[in-house]
Amino acid sequence: MIIVFLVILMGIVDFGMAIYKFNGVSQAAREIARVTSVHPCAVAGALTCDPGNSLSAETQQVINIQKGLIPNLGDPDFTCIDGSGAPVAPNPCDFSQDSVQVEIEAPYQPMTPLLRLTGTWNMKGSSSAQIQ
Repeated sequence: MIIVFLVILMGIVDFGMAIYKFNGVSQAAREIARVTSVHPCAVAGALTCDPGNSLSAETQQVINIQKGLIPNLGDPDFTCIDGSGAPVAPNPCDFSQDSVQVEIEAPYQPMTPLLRLTGTWNMKGSSSAQIQ
């Protein structure tokens, strides 16, 4: 009976850790999108730029902080989207009307033996913010 109780308890703790990591990845995407919308480029005052290729110092600092908080957090993907939600091609953002979308992910490996059989879970987060 104690074995069943411990397996259930470990499963509850494992799911709690997975939910915590999922929330952390989602928050990281929101925070990176927010800072990138305010400081989109390394070149201050530019009218257009591609945030994925010329990160501002503020955006890079937030990415480094989030990577310190969330183990195995990947590099974010940046996409400029227009007012209708469609990706802008080519990617340079027009700061008067576009939004920046950030997608990021981090893997999670369960500790409970039965849950470990399901493999690695990829926690994904995405967020967009209007460029200020």
